[in-house]
Amino acid sequence: MPALPSWLTEPLWDQFAVLLPERPEFHPDHPLGCHRRRISDRIIFDKLLQLLRFGCSYEAIADTTCSATTIRNRRDEWIRLGVFARLKLIALGSYDRIVGLVLDQIAVDGSITKAPGGGEVAGRSPVDHGKQGLKRSGMADGYGIPLGRVLAGANRHDSLLLAPTLDRLDDLGPLPDDVTVHLDAGYDSDKTRALLNERGLHGRIAHKGEKAPIQASQRWHVERTHAWQNAFYRLARCYERRATVVDAFFDLADTIITVRSLIRRTWTTHRWDKRPNRRP
Repeated sequence: MPALPSWLTEPLWDQFAVLLPERPEFHPDHPLGCHRRRISDRIIFDKLLQLLRFGCSYEAIADTTCSATTIRNRRDEWIRLGVFARLKLIALGSYDRIVGLVLDQIAVDGSITKAPGGGEVAGRSPVDHGKQGLKRSGMADGYGIPLGRVLAGANRHDSLLLAPTLDRLDDLGPLPDDVTVHLDAGYDSDKTRALLNERGLHGRIAHKGEKAPIQASQRWHVERTHAWQNAFYRLARCYERRATVVDAFFDLADTIITVRSLIRRTWTTHRWDKRPNRRP
């Protein structure tokens, strides 16, 4: 079964293919020119989507079209070229140009997921009997579009990751004059307020010991973003050990979320050649 519907994979691949360097079908330095053809980039791209969506192993997703080693090697090649990070920025730019990012309302929160294989960004989870876990400090706009994240071990406190998470705003260019950052009670401290003031940001922080529904603020947008990301099972239960690989899969997932939201929100306002027959 396909990992994603065609109305979503096709525009993703069209933009992804533009970012890839041209490669000859046969290696020009081969003395006889009789070795096997290079596996198509589209095949590897589809395999990575399946890995991200279903969370299975490389060996389980490999078949007669390509091997697990080929998938890993091509993945690492694209990471070195920065293709996944560039694709995410292009998706954010397109969304901002057509729909508009709600950058005057930003929400930041942490989420802990399992990391059974350990790795560079794993640590003892305080909510899973000390097993290995991964924490991501995610940031979303006022609608829930993922703007960036910082990865760390599950035993890192959310407030310690706030500064490097807000640094991801530098990739988005100029911000509105009045920006409010919505945070939960885990960030309720004078240090957090001083940090926000230094950056010229307003903070709306829940107070410790005071119960309030999450709907009382704009904080629920980032909670929904975490749920969207956890629908990709490779992120909900991470077996990757290298931080660059985990970041690449997160960038790909964030791109999918952004493009999906873009298509859904413009379906009623825009027309294009490959527009889905029904609203996604």
